[in-house]
Amino acid sequence: MMKISDLKGQIEDYLRYSQIERGLSENTITAYRQDLYEFLDFIKKEGMTSWPTKAVDIDAFLARQRDLDKATSSISRMISSLRKFYQWLARQDIQKINPMLEIDPPKKEHRLPVALTEEEVTTLLKQPDVDKKLGLRDRALLETMYATGIRVSELINLKLKDLHEDLKLVKVLGKGSKERLIPINEVALSWIKRYEKKVRDPLLLQKNKSSEFIFLNNRGEALTRQAVWQIIKRYCKMAGIEKDVTPHTLRHTFATHLLENGADLRVVQEILGHSDISTTQIYTNLTQKHILQVYKKTHPRT
Repeated sequence: MMKISDLKGQIEDYLRYSQIERGLSENTITAYRQDLYEFLDFIKKEGMTSWPTKAVDIDAFLARQRDLDKATSSISRMISSLRKFYQWLARQDIQKINPMLEIDPPKKEHRLPVALTEEEVTTLLKQPDVDKKLGLRDRALLETMYATGIRVSELINLKLKDLHEDLKLVKVLGKGSKERLIPINEVALSWIKRYEKKVRDPLLLQKNKSSEFIFLNNRGEALTRQAVWQIIKRYCKMAGIEKDVTPHTLRHTFATHLLENGADLRVVQEILGHSDISTTQIYTNLTQKHILQVYKKTHPRT
């Protein structure tokens, strides 16, 4: 009979394999760990001492997740995590019976992403007090996100050497360690240079530190995802924006505004770093809504 500590050890072995052999990112490993330890907690509460071999037990666990009001996307990820883990257990000859073969993923919710209007973006960008050090940094940060549509993970890992000011391009390291060059406008570049000259470089000199990252906290260290999230929430509140805005909202907004103003879908796909154009096509739903609004306002028969 196995102990719970044995099951924990198997989870950690699997996570090490996923990180070293499969080269998965730290964020993905963190998500896997959270999912698998939630599953292990369920096993403990049910008095089990080994990984379940019956689909009915997996269904009970997933039902518990739904009872906790977990989003469909979270449950889908949970199923994916368990499916990969059970495949690994079989390959390691730890457990041959795989109940995940009988589990279907839930139907996807087709919810449109939240996007800000151009007026809301303008108001948001004006909120930081650029006469203050952190305000100047935050203005440069927000301008960069709206100018490029980069993910928050890409933003916090952005380095000075990644900026090609003469070409108005920025090199981004995206998902799967794939590099891409994307445009950045003159406005965002000017705010970055102003922040670099007046805040970033003096801060590093004062702290006797060096850093290759562009956006730093007041200790001269790279910003975290949580810090960027808090920055955006704070300025949205100041701007009176009541939408649920996250760092990803600015990415959605960037894509939506490009398409509304006539950008080609394939171009937007390349800029965002989507491997599948169907991921980008969700934004066409937003622009179609915009088209209908314009039509209703401008057509004499509506």
